[in-house]
Amino acid sequence: MNNVALITGASSGIGKELARFHAARGGDLVIVARRAEALQELKSELESQHGTQVHCIPMDLTVPAAPQQLFDQLAEERIEVEYLMNNAGFGGHGVFHEREAAKDNAMIQLNIVALTELTRLFLPQMVERKRGRILNVASTAGFIPGPLQAIYYATKAYVLSLSQAIDEELRSRGANVTVTALCPGTVATEFVASSDLEGNNMWDRAKSPASVAKVGYEAMLKGKLVAINELSLSFLLNWIVPFLPRRMVLRMSRQSMEKSA
Repeated sequence: MNNVALITGASSGIGKELARFHAARGGDLVIVARRAEALQELKSELESQHGTQVHCIPMDLTVPAAPQQLFDQLAEERIEVEYLMNNAGFGGHGVFHEREAAKDNAMIQLNIVALTELTRLFLPQMVERKRGRILNVASTAGFIPGPLQAIYYATKAYVLSLSQAIDEELRSRGANVTVTALCPGTVATEFVASSDLEGNNMWDRAKSPASVAKVGYEAMLKGKLVAINELSLSFLLNWIVPFLPRRMVLRMSRQSMEKSA
């Protein structure tokens, strides 16, 4: 396999579209998600349309041992990863102290721990080769606290912070490896159902997964630090929100997560 991209959460949404963009550029793929059937369908599509090689690995990355198992499997098969796209993640609606701890712990495991471990495992190889690109899917949620989605917003703040810090470390050493944080707003994916967000009006304006993936993929290739898919959101989060009173921001954030039904 050549020019290999490893994409987590590739069975649907942004991850699936990232796989399509990479295959269209002639790159081979390792796609990871829990649903084996969905991965096989994507494999058939990409191989028939683009002639690329696609390796499917059904795996639940909320299992603590999964990142190391994934790394070891690819090492055994001598597959070198040139592009790491940490896309897998999920959210969850509700008041923090009323939510099931097990669900929030699984969210932290996937959104933070698995992403961190995969980055730590594959990054040294990129540095040694002096080439590589990492795309971590964060969110505009990473810029502010998120009442009614407290854990999710906090995990994305971690991803945004970690990605920028690592990129600066690599840049200062001339590693020719970059880390990009993709921070989309609302996206029309399975996230709404899986995160119990039906009835929230914010998703009436959701962007398509393909449009978001395009922004992220192109930003990754250019080595951009942070990519926000909507100019208005970028202006709001970078030039308006930082100057507002904290309590006002918290109220606005909470109201955006309230359900109308």
